[in-house]
Amino acid sequence: MNTIEFYNVKKKAKVQIDSKDVSKTTYERKNKDGSIRISYALKAQDDDGCGLTKFVKKEVYDAN
Repeated sequence: MNTIEFYNVKKKAKVQIDSKDVSKTTYERKNKDGSIRISYALKAQDDDGCGLTKFVKKEVYDAN
């Protein structure tokens, strides 16, 4: 069973979330020169309902 480590701001501690409970998302932003920048993130919820987001490299995003 794979787990992914997130940082919970409310608890001020690192938490382990099962990889089956993690979803992927991308954020697109337009730069001043008109090009598009894509940020890759993993999202999950902790046991207390707190939303967790972890920004990762594209290689990690594609592997999960």
